[in-house]
Amino acid sequence: MFRRISISRQSDEEVLRRYRDSGNTEYFGKLYNRYIPLLYGIALKYLNDTESAENAVMQLFENLLENITQYDIPNFRTWIFSVMKNHCSQILQKKDSREIITDFDTETTETEERDEFLDLFDKSDNNKEKQEQLKSSIKKLPVEQRITIIRFFIEEMSFADISDTTEYSLKQVQNYIQDGIRNLKNYIETNS
Repeated sequence: MFRRISISRQSDEEVLRRYRDSGNTEYFGKLYNRYIPLLYGIALKYLNDTESAENAVMQLFENLLENITQYDIPNFRTWIFSVMKNHCSQILQKKDSREIITDFDTETTETEERDEFLDLFDKSDNNKEKQEQLKSSIKKLPVEQRITIIRFFIEEMSFADISDTTEYSLKQVQNYIQDGIRNLKNYIETNS
């Protein structure tokens, strides 16, 4: 006689596979429930409001329930944490855009910031003088700008990851990077 293995004893990936194979939402619900306390903690850290954090956890569940089968997820725990951070970033962007009346899309903004900077210094350009000038200019930046510029452009971290590792808010990260770019341009123009 076949004995059913309890869902609670199965790995995340096994439960996710069962959900994909069967379409039974109970599997995904049980899997998601494993992470609700941690997801709530992430949301609370980013949103600084219990009600908003609770709503974010529920919204994410609803969004993923419809779309989870579209993703290739080798490690559910790592993936779900990253998705929650991105979800919170989107919530903050919408909130910021309502308050400031701007179109604040992190992906677009991050891409624009990188492009603006990379146009200044083409990575394929092997000009050592330019590279030294860039390094020297980065050292002159205030510490917050230096940290965010290095993490964003050199380490290629997202705004959310920088915020998470530095304790700067997403808005501060964006401002430090924009100010850092402006200062770098000024340093470079005055030293050219």
